[in-house]
Parts: sequence; structure tokens; C-alpha cells
Amino acid sequence: MKALLLVSELEDYTISFASGVAQHLDVVLAVPRRRYAHLASSIDPAVDLHLLDWPRHRSLSNPWFLYHLTRLIRQEQPNLIHLLSNSTLWLNLAVPFWRPIPLVTTVHDVAIHPGDSDTRTLPGWAPELMVKQSGHIVVHGEGLKRLVLDRYSKSPGCVHVLSHPSILRYAELARQLKMAPREADGTVRVLLFGRIFAYKGLEHLVRAEAMLKDALPNLRITVAGRGDNPLIFKPLMGDANRYDIRNRFIEDAEVAQLFLDTDIVVLPYTEASQSGVLNLAAAFGKPVIVTDVGELRDTVQPNGLGLVVPPGDAKELAAAIRTLADNGALRSIFGDNALEWAKGPNSPERVGAQAAAVYREVVGSC
Repeated sequence: MKALLLVSELEDYTISFASGVAQHLDVVLAVPRRRYAHLASSIDPAVDLHLLDWPRHRSLSNPWFLYHLTRLIRQEQPNLIHLLSNSTLWLNLAVPFWRPIPLVTTVHDVAIHPGDSDTRTLPGWAPELMVKQSGHIVVHGEGLKRLVLDRYSKSPGCVHVLSHPSILRYAELARQLKMAPREADGTVRVLLFGRIFAYKGLEHLVRAEAMLKDALPNLRITVAGRGDNPLIFKPLMGDANRYDIRNRFIEDAEVAQLFLDTDIVVLPYTEASQSGVLNLAAAFGKPVIVTDVGELRDTVQPNGLGLVVPPGDAKELAAAIRTLADNGALRSIFGDNALEWAKGPNSPERVGAQAAAVYREVVGSC
């Protein structure tokens, strides 16, 4: 059986997912050269990688690209096509030419989160149309499945739940480069990582830090990732000198060092569906504090990955940070659980096996 995977972004997710699926069936992965060429060595050699000159959304060369993509699909003759994201525009026009090959689309976010300027660059009808044209949908949790069933005219048997697989490549990079964590210096480091948009809850983390100014003088906060300027919350900070702010794109080696060095990873989101950051933290064996949004609680609690607090509640977030800051043994328990989960039930190979089973079910039903 052969599956052809298509996606224009989501590098970390795609590398983990495609590499995992390739352990169980033939995988052709077609992705933009400009985003994936430097990551080719991180993709499992079992994946048949095609680096395409994939235009940007506004390029007039998109029709020509779609012609060549359709030719590739006809040459490869896959049993199934899986779009690893519905954040597409021009692919909507090509889908009718791919029939009768079954089409599966992964919906990562059923609704756009506040401040997510990256996703808002697409017209709203584009991801909606792709879902409607897809015979089957993949989501990352039962709660998201219910949202899709409420929003789209899909039967329950056509919406499949597959976990977001663990993101292992940064931990592997750290091992390859023989990177070492910082030496113990008495500080407790908390990391907020990723695209810093409104729904990521930075304001609530800042308010929590201010509450802990006297109780945890050894606390340090790192905010790393492009997006909104964290310094807009400087008036709310208890001590601005406790912050390490890196408001920019973070290169791979720096990402690895950040996760090696941190003691706690926080996800104080006000909205979310799931989180790649959670899957990255787990690969480093780091405990997390998450808010009860999307699939985060149902991922963290059953697997013993960390603590869960209400969204938008700085007081509860501060209490959770203090609990983990004061209890190194509890941090170790959560961290060990996270590493076991990342390399076991949520490993790319295990999620890939589940995806392969879904693919066989989809093809068998056609």
C-alpha cells in the first residue's frame, strides 16, 4: 500500500508523522523545497521525499504547480492521498483531478485562535472547502472529533482520531551535537516557547510571575519565539530582570538548548486544540503546566505529564509553578513519565501504525 502525503508547512509535525507512517507502509512525501530542503536528513530514509518548487499562496505560478503535482500523483499511483493540513488555497482546485483516489485531510484547528495572524492570511473559505472535498478527516482528539462532527456534514466513521506524535528531532540533534544542559545554579527556569500570539496566554504567565516575586526569588522566565512583542506586558512584570525574551525565529540548535536548560515548560493558553510544544517538551523529559483547553487536559493528566490549571487564571498558574519549583522529585516523576510517553505510546512509530490502520480502513471502504 502506498500513501502520498502533502503539506506546505508544519515541518515538525510532518517529519514525525511521515517518518512514523513509513515504518508500516510506502510513503511519498511532497513538500516545499524552500521549507524542507535543510531538514531532509531529519526525515526517515524510508520516506520517498519529493522537494517541490511549491509557490506561495499569492504566486501566479500556482496553476502550473498544480499541473505538475497532479502529474506526480498519477505517476506514483498512491492508494490514498493525505493532506496533513487543511490550511490550503490552490490545492482546492486540484482535488477534482485526483479522483477517485481517496482523500484524507488533517484538521489541526477547527477554529482560528485569537491573534493567529499566520492562519488568517488565508481566506476563510479555503480550509472549509478542503474539508468538504475530503472523504475522511483526521483530528487529534475526541473533543476535536465532536467539534468537526458538529461543524461539518461528516459521518462519525469518516472522522478519525490520531494523536499528534512526539517531536523527537530536537532531542536527537542535542545528542548528535553532544549538547549539555546548564549547570545547576539554584535557579528554576520556566519556558514559554512557540509563536507568541494572544491565545498563548503570555499575559497570565507575566501576572503569575509577579505574584511569585517574593515567594520564588530564584525563578527565571524564558519567552522564546516570534510573534507579539512580550515587552508590552513589562508594566505587569514583578521583576523584568528575571526574563529572557527572544522575540524572533529560534534556530534548531537553540531550540534544543532551551529545552535542555529549562526545568518546567508552561502552556498557559487561553485557547488551543492541541500543542506541538507539548510533544517537544515530552521528548526532552520535561514536566509541563498546561491550561484546560482543547485536548491538553486529556493528554497531560492520563499520562502523568504535569499539572493542569484553568485558562486565564494567573493565581492558579502561579500556584502550579511554585508547586513544581519547590518539588524537584515531582518534576522528575512528571519528566520520566513524559519521556516514556514520547518514546512509547506517542512515538512516531506507534502513531504511524495507527495511521496505517486508518488508511487501510479508508481504502477498504471505497
